[in-house]
Amino acid sequence: MKIENKDNYVILADEKDDITDFASFLEYQIPNKYKGQNVVLNLLDYKKLSLQELLLFLKVSNLHRKTKQSFVIINNTINPDEIPYEMVVVPTIQEGEDIIGMEEIERDLGF
Repeated sequence: MKIENKDNYVILADEKDDITDFASFLEYQIPNKYKGQNVVLNLLDYKKLSLQELLLFLKVSNLHRKTKQSFVIINNTINPDEIPYEMVVVPTIQEGEDIIGMEEIERDLGF
């Protein structure tokens, strides 16, 4: 796994090109190693990601967001209309940074 630490979040990316194993691995890693951090999951290397594969991250996304931290997935291959409302998926890392910034402001304001 590639890890890139930023000021207020961490970017995680898969190195092995196995989406199923990566999703399973993150279900353990996120709650244990990244608790209290905003997480950006970079899936841009998956050029043919299906909705079914994206949904492998739904559980970890929901669990992490319940801790009042952001969980943003970066991928530009899936039709945005098909993505469940519980998931935050954007096409670029810049948009992911923007989402985290907005969610931090909302949390600071008590939303």
